[in-house]
Amino acid sequence: MSVKLVAIDIDGTLLDSNRKITPKVKETLKKANEKGIFIVLCTGRPLPGVKEQLAELELYGDNDYVITYNGSLVQSTKSNEIISQYTLSYDDFLEIELMSRKVGAHLHTIDDQAIYTANRDIGKYSVHEAYLVDMPLKYRAVDEMTPDLSIIKMMMIDEPEVLDNAISQLPEAFINKYTTVKSTDFYYEILNKEASKGNALAKLAEHLGISQEETMAIGDNENDLSMIEYAGIGVAMGNATESVKQAADVHTTSNDEDGVAEVLLKYM
Repeated sequence: MSVKLVAIDIDGTLLDSNRKITPKVKETLKKANEKGIFIVLCTGRPLPGVKEQLAELELYGDNDYVITYNGSLVQSTKSNEIISQYTLSYDDFLEIELMSRKVGAHLHTIDDQAIYTANRDIGKYSVHEAYLVDMPLKYRAVDEMTPDLSIIKMMMIDEPEVLDNAISQLPEAFINKYTTVKSTDFYYEILNKEASKGNALAKLAEHLGISQEETMAIGDNENDLSMIEYAGIGVAMGNATESVKQAADVHTTSNDEDGVAEVLLKYM
C-alpha cells in the first residue's frame, strides 16, 4: 500500500545540526508534495516556531496541515482550521506548578501567545526555548496566572542531572494523569493526557480519510515514539535514541546525511 501522509519531526530530523533543511531534503519533500503526498511537520514547537520551515517547504496550501505542541494542536496551515486541540486546565496548572516546586525543577508554561515563567531569575533554558520557537517570554507570578489562559503545555526545565532527579521523584499518579515526554536532556514536557504525536497523527489521518497503513512517521527522540508506533511505517533517524530505533520499522541515515530524503526516495 502506498504512503499518502508523512509526519516529520523537526529538530534532529527535518533539520540538520546547523538547524537547516538540506537541499536534498527540501527537493525531495517538494516532489512528494507534488505527487499528492501530505507532508505534515509534527513538532513539540508551538506554531510560531515552525512558520519558517512551513514557508521554506511551501506548506501553506489548501491541503496542508501541521501538528504542534507535541500533538496538542492539529490545524490547517492556511485557514488555521483546528482539527483537534487538547489543553491543560487552570487546576492542572496549579497542580503541575506545585509539583515542580516539590521536586525542585524550574518550570515554564506555554499558551498560544507566549511563554510564562514565575522565575525572576529567568533560566537559560527558558530563554533558549523562546528563541528557538520565536515566542515572547514573560515573567508572571503564579497568582497572576488566570483561568482564562488557554494553556497548551508546561515544561520542567533544568540542568540534566537536576531534571533527572526531579523526574525520579514524580508520583506515579501524577505521571499517569498527563502525557509526559522528555524531549531533550533539559526539557520534560507535560501535556493533556490525550495529547501525543501519535494521537494527533491518527486524528489527522481520520480527518483526511487516510488509513493507518498509508501513513509514515519519521523521528529521532522520545516524543516521537507514539507516532512512530502508530504509523504504518515508523522510521528512526540514524541519530535517533535507542528506544526510537527499537520501535521503528525502518532505519534511515542521520539528519546530517539527508535521512528524511533517503527514506522518502525509497517509498515514493
